[in-house]
Amino acid sequence: MVEAVDVAAYILTLTGPVTTMKLQKLVFYTQARFLVKNGKPLFRNRIEAWINGPVVPDLFHRHTGMFMIGPGQLAASAGLSDRAREAASAVVRVLGPFSGEQLRQLSHNEKPWQDARHGREPEDRSDQEISIEAMRTFYSSPECANPALR
Repeated sequence: MVEAVDVAAYILTLTGPVTTMKLQKLVFYTQARFLVKNGKPLFRNRIEAWINGPVVPDLFHRHTGMFMIGPGQLAASAGLSDRAREAASAVVRVLGPFSGEQLRQLSHNEKPWQDARHGREPEDRSDQEISIEAMRTFYSSPECANPALR
């Protein structure tokens, strides 16, 4: 299994420089798409329900202090399989035109993030995990309207 940083590094080759918020959401949605299409997670890194949406803390620590990040700024340790590249490419094709703020709003309107944030005020910090099972259940359900997951 690859790491989230490997997925992020590949996404950056497709997008060019993006905000770190946008990168985090594209990595999250790549995990969701891969999970729905292949029945298993793409990477093992924990995803948490932070104030601004889903965040992979391991990846966050690699780009702490950066607002923008571009190709070559993350050191990938593993190559991606064809299925992993397809998932990332599909997510970038559909969600790439969205801004980081638009992707934040999209994630805030979906059950995995909402459920992990349950009982917290909008400005409350959280390290609550967004579980793989919550992602699998929601993103494979008919109620999921996310265009990248179809």
